[in-house]
Amino acid sequence: MASRALWKGQLRLSLVSIPVELFSATKTGARFSFRQIHEPSGKPVHYDKVVTGIGPVDTDDIVKGYEYEDGKYVLLDPDEIDAVKLETKKTLELVQFVDSNEISPIYYDKPYYLVPADDLAEDAYRVVRDALRKSGKVGLGQLTLRGREYIAAIKPCGDGLLLETLHYADELRKADPMFSGLSGQTPDKELLEVATALIDRKTAPFDATTFKDNYSAALKDLVQKKLKGKKSKVAVEDDNDDEKTNKDNVIDLMSALKKSLESSGGKTASQKPAAARKAASPTRKKKSA
Repeated sequence: MASRALWKGQLRLSLVSIPVELFSATKTGARFSFRQIHEPSGKPVHYDKVVTGIGPVDTDDIVKGYEYEDGKYVLLDPDEIDAVKLETKKTLELVQFVDSNEISPIYYDKPYYLVPADDLAEDAYRVVRDALRKSGKVGLGQLTLRGREYIAAIKPCGDGLLLETLHYADELRKADPMFSGLSGQTPDKELLEVATALIDRKTAPFDATTFKDNYSAALKDLVQKKLKGKKSKVAVEDDNDDEKTNKDNVIDLMSALKKSLESSGGKTASQKPAAARKAASPTRKKKSA
């Protein structure tokens, strides 16, 4: 069944307007999910909209409310919300262009496919797509979707255009408090060399199909075993074993990195020719007798 457009409007570049439609680029149905079940009866649990002291209420009696003080709300009728005039409800204007690598990944929210609405729109659509690809730029604008106005980033994607919604700056937490406990100490030179060699050894073109959702697959397998009447047990590793000593938790980082590099087919620093090893290693003072 064909997807339903989530948004229809105009993609505008200066005086050029292109009729376009927006479709989700992700599939929620691909994820493994559960329903909450009332075990004694075996029936699904439903969630009713209830009001304290009144009980279940009719959906038609529900309006949106903004809490401006604790327990005090400004009520807004759906018609009042729909009456708010925003050009971005129907028009996505590209107001700025930035280099494709200039936007930090932390800003990206959700991907969508932006497609021409009809055959007449295709020529102008292809021009915008190819101009973005040739310049290496990402187009920025805003659009209103599902009751919210989003920043939108437009970039080429195969034969079409990908629209990715972005977070606003005030929606992101500051990183400094999270990393403030890290010291500015420089890593050991040899450790850094081996880690870099391991990264180089494992570098390859990105292919999402090489990654599988093993957890979902295991859960599906568990469900199938249950359906066949087989008993199944899930072993959970205990990460909080008080009997483990600090000594058990100490990892020889250099040894681990070297083993990782060896298993991936690379050579560690200790396996290099003596001359190269001497050049790569830092100068050490000889101990006095």
